[in-house]
Amino acid sequence: MNKADPSKPPLALIAGPTASGKSSLALALAEAAGGVVINADSAQVYRDLRIVSARPTAAEEARAPHRLYGTRDGADACSAADWAADAKAAIGEAHAAGRLPILAGGTGLYLRTLIEGIAPVPEIDPAVRRQVRALSVGDAHAALAVEDREAAARLRPGDTTRISRALEVVRATGRTLKDWQAEKHGGIGGAVALRPLILLPPRDWLHARCDARFEAIFGEEGIEEVRRLLARHLPPLAPVMRAIGVPEIAACLHGTLTREQALAAGKIATRQYAKRQYTWFRRQPPADWPRFEEALEGEAFERALGLLR
Repeated sequence: MNKADPSKPPLALIAGPTASGKSSLALALAEAAGGVVINADSAQVYRDLRIVSARPTAAEEARAPHRLYGTRDGADACSAADWAADAKAAIGEAHAAGRLPILAGGTGLYLRTLIEGIAPVPEIDPAVRRQVRALSVGDAHAALAVEDREAAARLRPGDTTRISRALEVVRATGRTLKDWQAEKHGGIGGAVALRPLILLPPRDWLHARCDARFEAIFGEEGIEEVRRLLARHLPPLAPVMRAIGVPEIAACLHGTLTREQALAAGKIATRQYAKRQYTWFRRQPPADWPRFEEALEGEAFERALGLLR
């Protein structure tokens, strides 16, 4: 982690599942240490989704500098490589200004790409991509089981995005995605003194916060935000259209779900997403990255803040 190397510029990293308290902890650290909060959440990059993605409020953003929140138009999909390039620039600007950059978010792929680098996978032939994306997720997973058995075994059968990506890479390049990923480059992990903290609070506490968050999202402002997004007629598979809350509220607006049904579906989707993130952050980051397993409130909040300072 290079934490003890004073010759390298510091970089704080606060990660964990949705509703675990990352934003509030990052803001407190920014105020205490003269920091800049840098978004690492794939939904919060889109300016269309201030309410639905639970971005920091204008009042919170006024208390400390915030970067990469609402910087992308919903029609402009933000890949992990895109975000990593933007994050590197924001981190560099913070260091140049004598401020502590603080990454805060729950998109593990974004953080891994920034820290470890990216695989030099060539551009995928558009014809191959169209062929793969035209397959149902079941057919794509079955094809992947033949062409990249290890990837098929590793990925969830319903994980449309990752299954399509693995299949298009092996078909277009003749090499598996895992093979390409062994050649990662461009990561900043060796150039900074990283201060990471992974939030893994008690699940009951987290689930209650997930439910409360979605209830807040499903207010008039959140509904109006989705109504404006639908009016843009963006592709259904665009990342901004698949962000948690958008499909559920859209279904309510279209009349295919009642408000109660949409609210229940959104709560379930939020909990399921938090569960996947929880598992990822428990297992994937390096073992020496501290895991904080208390509910982030009261004295525990101060203890967590102390670990980062």
